[in-house]
Amino acid sequence: MNSFVTVLLAAGKGTRMKSGLVKVLHTIAGLPMMAYPVKTAREAGCGKIIVVAGHQKQMVEDAFKNEDVLFAYQEEQLGSGHAVKAAEDHLRGFEGDVLILCGDVPLLTPGTLKQFLKSHEDNKAVVSVLSIHSDNPFGYGRILRNSAGDFSGIVEEKDASDPQKTIKEINTGIYCCKSRFLFDALKKIGNDNMQGEYYLPDIVSIGVKEGRKVQAVTTDDSREVRGINDRTDLAEAEKVMRQRILARHMKNGVTVIDPDSTYIDADVTIGKDTVIYPNTILRGTSVIGSGCIIEINCSVSNSVIGNNVHLKPSCVIDRTQAKDRVSIGPFAHLRPLSVIEEEAKVGNFVEVKKSRIGRGSKASHLTYIGDATIGRGVNIGAGTITCNYDGKNKHLTVIEDEVFIGSNTSLVAPVNIGERASVGAGSTITNNVPAKALAVSRSKQRNYNNYYRSDDKKGNDK
Repeated sequence: MNSFVTVLLAAGKGTRMKSGLVKVLHTIAGLPMMAYPVKTAREAGCGKIIVVAGHQKQMVEDAFKNEDVLFAYQEEQLGSGHAVKAAEDHLRGFEGDVLILCGDVPLLTPGTLKQFLKSHEDNKAVVSVLSIHSDNPFGYGRILRNSAGDFSGIVEEKDASDPQKTIKEINTGIYCCKSRFLFDALKKIGNDNMQGEYYLPDIVSIGVKEGRKVQAVTTDDSREVRGINDRTDLAEAEKVMRQRILARHMKNGVTVIDPDSTYIDADVTIGKDTVIYPNTILRGTSVIGSGCIIEINCSVSNSVIGNNVHLKPSCVIDRTQAKDRVSIGPFAHLRPLSVIEEEAKVGNFVEVKKSRIGRGSKASHLTYIGDATIGRGVNIGAGTITCNYDGKNKHLTVIEDEVFIGSNTSLVAPVNIGERASVGAGSTITNNVPAKALAVSRSKQRNYNNYYRSDDKKGNDK
């Protein structure tokens, strides 16, 4: 394929979304919908992408600031031809092909795009349009052909005659054009139409009049070229995209027990032989290792999970690193900036926040660990709490290697528990504990003999 650049149209507001957010930033499988045509263009071989922004242009630019794209701006929305013209300054002196994509068409695949570009090159066309046959063409521009069947133009729905509205072949809004012809033709189009806009499809008629080669290249899968206009379209695109994502992971050796109830974002990575149970949600840029078991109702967001990790039912994990052979849950909550080292265990109803739990350490039940550093081989009893907040500031708890913490212990930070120390159950620890020491902090038990009152005594329940 000859050199080409992509112009991505993303200036429209998307009024039918009924949203305060510009349409192209609504998400599909964890990414703004416009991220998909960007990725598709790159996979098809495009090195330079120009995004034409308009509504909420700063938000659009901020969302793609790390994507190595250029921006042009359509200050007034005066039609698709006017939008493409806004990119002209970035293409001065460029003699190759310009691929024009829409930011609200996220399901186009690299395979379909490559075939389209190859046809454009092989047939030496100045304009190629991707078209599709639709049983319900309402709202779309119709592909016009002459008596010989040759492509001759496009007419928009609002400008079409009644016979033209019966045409089933429609314009997808995806074009490839010779750069010099494109910008020369854009100077010739007018706005004498129902919308008073400068229509990009008018360049086709100009090419025909000049005797140039124009073509409509038909594709078969209507889902690929469907634009997102409202929330129903958004939900349907989400479903298609998630099916593709799940199929890719299963093809790569991941077992998904029930694809219909499993939700995996586009940028998630999963190793082979991992098993994912129903109602699992894997979000953002999460990385899941090989040989893991992720049981039902787990939610993992932007986290790194090592190999052979077992997530038991109903765990919530956010921006956490869990290393190899860790066991988590059920009903565990791992909050941001936590690290669980190899072979450690975080058990049922345990919450961990901004803490490091060392290799082989265990917090098996009903525990809160916040702002703590825990060494190797530590056992933390049920009901233990790190009291990390004094009402104004957070403080650090340090528990060194091979410490034993008895059940129902409160560790009032800042505090340090030395290596191989023990803390008696029910203690409230406010001072450092030396290595190998036993710390006990609780009131002395008193027994009152003969306290029990028989049922016939006044005041007892009957």
